[in-house]
Amino acid sequence: MSTRWVAGNDQHDDFGMTILPTIEPPVEESIHTGDLRLVGDRVRVYPMAVHGPVRRLKWAILISCLAIYYLLPWLRWDRGPGRPDQALLLDLWNERLYIFNWEFWPQEVYFLAVTMILAAIALFAVTSLVGRVWCGYTCPQTVWTDLFMWVERMIEGDRNARMRRDARKLDWDKAWRKAAKHAVWLGVGFWTGGAWIMYYVDAPTVTREFWTGAASVEVYFFTFLFAATTYLLAGWAREQVCTYMCPWPRFQAAMLDEQTLTVTYQARRGEPRGKKHHDLPEQRLGDCIDCNACVNVCPTGIDIRDGQQLECINCGLCVDACNTVMTKLDRPNWLINWDNLARQAARTKGAVPPVLRFVRPRTLIYAGLLCLGVGAMALAVLTRTEIGLSVQRDRAPLFVRLSDGTLRNGYTLSLVNKKPAPQELELSVRGLEGTELSLPEGINQHGAVLTVPAAADTVTTLRVLVHGPSSARGKVPLDFVLRDPVSGEEADYRSVFIGPSAGEN
Repeated sequence: MSTRWVAGNDQHDDFGMTILPTIEPPVEESIHTGDLRLVGDRVRVYPMAVHGPVRRLKWAILISCLAIYYLLPWLRWDRGPGRPDQALLLDLWNERLYIFNWEFWPQEVYFLAVTMILAAIALFAVTSLVGRVWCGYTCPQTVWTDLFMWVERMIEGDRNARMRRDARKLDWDKAWRKAAKHAVWLGVGFWTGGAWIMYYVDAPTVTREFWTGAASVEVYFFTFLFAATTYLLAGWAREQVCTYMCPWPRFQAAMLDEQTLTVTYQARRGEPRGKKHHDLPEQRLGDCIDCNACVNVCPTGIDIRDGQQLECINCGLCVDACNTVMTKLDRPNWLINWDNLARQAARTKGAVPPVLRFVRPRTLIYAGLLCLGVGAMALAVLTRTEIGLSVQRDRAPLFVRLSDGTLRNGYTLSLVNKKPAPQELELSVRGLEGTELSLPEGINQHGAVLTVPAAADTVTTLRVLVHGPSSARGKVPLDFVLRDPVSGEEADYRSVFIGPSAGEN
């Protein structure tokens, strides 16, 4: 890697604005095989600190996201004796997902699938309205990269100081600052990986076991794995993740239209760009003085004046940077602003820009799908039963004819009791007249009520024989019903009763 320092000390123009020194950022060498370029050159991005309402909003969201992430595992929720008291816990060892009052079993993984689908629809809807605000404000890569860059500025200084330091040879000042920065980065990555583990193991317990050496190998492995991942992605890869690793920028264009609100440069007002001179009053230039402040603050290193680009995460930091310059020059703010293509096109033609249209066919479709999905999800969660039943019929023999002429089929039942205490459950069959249940020994039978102590908070396998009339022929639908007589909840399973085929004795 090579770096060349071009400009000397900072200078100021006629308006008192700092003329940023021209530096060629370090460029990673490419690998060439003949005329084939395997790796493109990377121009290192040095984002400059910026102040303003957008930056303050990003700080507020960043702090909120980090607080939720680090503190949520420590939130307690009383579920009764013998139950985990962590509000949000994905207990892989016992195959349970606890979310406050709800407890989900592996058989209910479809809830997770539906949640992911609803999240995708919500992301599509938000993107069609206001562009990539997820990428610019709440994406984990953005949040942790922002945090890492803040640490970098605190230790190595702002953009110019970092570029000067990287341009010179290694000395004591450069060495200790680099070492301190990476040490803090590794610390943040470690606490990030440790907090992630707490979502799978009780937070106080795993913290105590971790520092006393009593934690499992898996806990140590995944803690340091996630720590290394955070360090590499947020500290080193940064904008490369958004540009090359993340698939979202590739198909975001399908979510946008001419009404989508995105960060845009008001070219009609800003062009032609350039610095005005007092001795050339007749010079007609736009408001953009080509100071590159919008480029210097961009976390992905793009020029917003070039229009919509794949690398733009719609964070809006360039808005703050440009407004600061416009204020110093006593010119109207919002040369870079949130706008849509329809309004931009109208201004270019000299027409009155249309009002913002948030309600349009695309957004109505997304909203309808989202409401329908959320409603169905809520109904499914609220009506979910705490008992479950699955049935597997014996494959051999298909049926047995007894001495009295009746037929018998064998079944294996799996009874699920999702409550922490044993339950008395009623088992019955429906759909075929004249059937009787034969239950194995060891199960207490009080009429149709089964007391199954072993079913508490686990799955109990039960062998059942069903006696049917001799007149049954072929496959006859048969429903097994498991009922809680206290709550009235029912779980049913559709199976079949098999008898001889027509014409067979």
